[in-house]
Amino acid sequence: METYGYIRVSSADQNEDRQMFAMSELNIPKAHVFTDKQSGKDFERPAYRMLTKRIATGDLLYIKSIDRLGRNYDEIQNQWRVLTKERGIDIAVIDMPLLDTRNGNGNLYSGFGSANPFVRSPQRTRQHQKKASRRHCRGESARRYLRAPCHKVPRRFCNNRKAMGTRKTVAFQGFGEHRLEGNHVL
Repeated sequence: METYGYIRVSSADQNEDRQMFAMSELNIPKAHVFTDKQSGKDFERPAYRMLTKRIATGDLLYIKSIDRLGRNYDEIQNQWRVLTKERGIDIAVIDMPLLDTRNGNGNLYSGFGSANPFVRSPQRTRQHQKKASRRHCRGESARRYLRAPCHKVPRRFCNNRKAMGTRKTVAFQGFGEHRLEGNHVL
C-alpha cells in the first residue's frame, strides 16, 4: 500500500505551503505528492491525471480539504465514486475525519447526510490557517499577536512609588512636575 497526497491551488500566484505542510506532517514522500496550480472547475488537470494513472488499488490518497479536489460538487461525487468504488482506492480528507474511506465510509453521504455544506468550508477557517502558516514560516509564535503591547515604565516611577507610602509624591502632569503633600498640590 502506497500513500499519496493531492494539492490544488486555484492560480499560480497562490501559495500551497499550508497544504504541503499538512502532507509533510503525514510523512508522505514528496515524490508521491501531486500539485496542480489550476482552477478546480473540472478534473482536466495535469497533476491530477498523473496521480490517477499512478495510484493503484489499496493505495491511500490524502487531500487537505474536499474543496481542494474540485469546485463542481457533482464532479467531486463522480470522482470520489470512481476512485473508491471502481478502483478500490482509500481517500482521507484531513480537515474532515468523517470523510475517510478507511473507516468503511466509501460514500460521501454516509454518516452525516449531504457533504455539500462541508464542500463550502468556512473561509474564515482557511484564512486563520493561512495566517498561522505564515507565522510558522517566519518563526513567530501566535502569542505575539495575542499580547497587548508593552509600555516602558518611567525611571522615576520606582522613586515615586516609594514616596507614596509617606504621602509625599511627585505627580507628572503634562510636561511639568508638581509636588503633592497630602491632598494639596504645592
